[in-house]
Amino acid sequence: MAKNVNDPRKRRQRRIRMKISGTAERPRLNVFRSLHHIYAQVIDDVAGHTLVSASTVDNEVVEQIAGKKKQEQAAIVGKIVAQRALDAGIQEVVFDRGGYLYHGRIKALADGAREGGLKL
Repeated sequence: MAKNVNDPRKRRQRRIRMKISGTAERPRLNVFRSLHHIYAQVIDDVAGHTLVSASTVDNEVVEQIAGKKKQEQAAIVGKIVAQRALDAGIQEVVFDRGGYLYHGRIKALADGAREGGLKL
């Protein structure tokens, strides 16, 4: 049986999620990275709702990321999710890297969110 390349990441993600969770006061900023896109959601785990989200497939974002490198795209998504969170009244979040290493696009998204005004 073929191994799935995401299995080790899923294991790391479960281990991380045992330690962190989002509340209404401090929701969780979750990141998912695919080969071509990056997605960010601010989630209230107590209520089980996604409060705000942004990704490279959003119509608003597509215009801004045209011709940019993946790390630059991730930083733009971080700024946009931060702006949407601030508009929803969220200033502080818990950063959930989703089992990915904190470098490259994940770090760029986190830094973009900080630049956008979110406190991680």
